[in-house]
Amino acid sequence: MTQPALDPIAPFRLDGRVAIVTGASSGLGARFARVLTAAGAKVVLVARRLDRLEALAGELDDALPVRCDLSKPEELDDVVAGALDRYGRIDVLVNNAGAVDVAPALEEPLEKFTDVIAVNLVAPFALAQRAGRAMVDGGNGGAIVNVASILGIVGVGQIPQAGYAASKGGIVNLTRELAAQWAREGIRVNALAPGWFESEMTEHMFSEESGHKWVARRAPMGRHGREGELDGALLFLASDASSYVTGQVLAVDGGWTSV
Repeated sequence: MTQPALDPIAPFRLDGRVAIVTGASSGLGARFARVLTAAGAKVVLVARRLDRLEALAGELDDALPVRCDLSKPEELDDVVAGALDRYGRIDVLVNNAGAVDVAPALEEPLEKFTDVIAVNLVAPFALAQRAGRAMVDGGNGGAIVNVASILGIVGVGQIPQAGYAASKGGIVNLTRELAAQWAREGIRVNALAPGWFESEMTEHMFSEESGHKWVARRAPMGRHGREGELDGALLFLASDASSYVTGQVLAVDGGWTSV
């Protein structure tokens, strides 16, 4: 009997699926939205800057911009309700939005530390909880991709940001715990841990040549990440290509965490 033709690319497709991407108004989030759309998904674009979301939505096929302050639970409800009203389902959540707190730990105000934890850890859990309920109710399971960081795996020190590091370390183990709790519901939860990439969040670092040189000296590959070098990892974790993968942290860091 003739075997069906092998198509190893097919599991990476997201045709007919709906993905929510937070922090979609710029940087990595905007790129993630474009990548998921190119793979066939309908994307819900979430951030505080509605004008930027609307501009991005105009470039994509049937995307839904939703303004949201992630620190407000009622607005998280609006994100999930908006996705369900528009598309009738939620299949993928990319928890990408984040905040930083570059300051020496001995001097950092406690409220700044707390604010970063709220945006980077509490809000992703709250949105994952809401999206997870929708995935369970829909009966098709889903995939949650939490965007962590290499600073959730190792310390750096030379760029002091205790709240950010603590929040991303929390995201790493939150990913494992949610994966363990929700696996039998058909919901896979994994984390993407980028190394140093140019974005709005790292603008202060890469605005000067010294930042580029610092990363080049420290990274085994001798450079920072380039645009597009997270695309494959994101699609892998968001799609059926990783159907037997959950609770894992995929570092895309040029070898930073290997040494």
